[in-house]
Amino acid sequence: MEAREKQIYKVTLVGTAVNAVLIVLKFIAGIVGRSSAMVADAVHSLSDFVTDVIVLIFVKISCKPDDRGHDYGHGKFETFATMVIGVILAFAGIALFINGVRLSLDCLRGRELPQPTMLALVIAVISIVSKELLYRYTVVRGKALQSNAVVANAWHHRSDAISSLGTLIGVAGAMFLGEQWRILDPLAAVAVSFFIVKSGYDIMKPSVGELLEASLPEKEEDEICEIVLSAHGIDAMHRLRTRRIGNAVAIDFHAKLKGDMTLAQAHAIVSEAEKRLKERFGKSAIITIHMEPIEKD
Repeated sequence: MEAREKQIYKVTLVGTAVNAVLIVLKFIAGIVGRSSAMVADAVHSLSDFVTDVIVLIFVKISCKPDDRGHDYGHGKFETFATMVIGVILAFAGIALFINGVRLSLDCLRGRELPQPTMLALVIAVISIVSKELLYRYTVVRGKALQSNAVVANAWHHRSDAISSLGTLIGVAGAMFLGEQWRILDPLAAVAVSFFIVKSGYDIMKPSVGELLEASLPEKEEDEICEIVLSAHGIDAMHRLRTRRIGNAVAIDFHAKLKGDMTLAQAHAIVSEAEKRLKERFGKSAIITIHMEPIEKD
């Protein structure tokens, strides 16, 4: 568990360092380079930085072993962190939308928007390349470590790359197409905001389901039944209940065995079923099996 925690910290710290540099560059480019879209993009990068801090804090808590107050461990702290990332991402998108609409309306009312400079264009390109590379690195490591929070953070990096792409289009249009096209700068922020909100929703949805004790998908529950019934000696099973606890799963069910076998024989049979389930769902899976004798007709 400690090795996994260290790897998650390493991945997240890389993202934190990149975000810190981009925040400074984007704010400078937005202010000096006269680009409202770049300022909004800087705010989005700031939300990335905040989510990195959240991951660092909550992953440390989620890796703690079970204790008297948390019999099933602390895995759901990571789930909670994932949900918080989604919420922050959604609100960042809403903020970008509101700011972009306000500036677009001001432009339509006759307000002359400033022309962005080459500095804003260059920083937008740097942001796209660095955040896309960071996304690819983080999502690969997150899947390898089986960390939903790290994968969610990777998608936050991707959304920032998309945001910067929209910023690049808006800045380039405002720079090279003439004064009447400077509205493209705030419109770019409006268009990108929809993608950001969608990403936030996609991240929040599974986390909310887990926190509300949603069952595993039907396909996985069918697989559980096949694995259990493949163990020699278990004739039937019922009352299957499943849920996810962070990166682990919890499975409990009633197994029916012949009533004339000894307790040691019955225990050996259900232990084999438990072993097979952990081979499929990981050593951290929490398996609870209640043994019942088969009822005679």
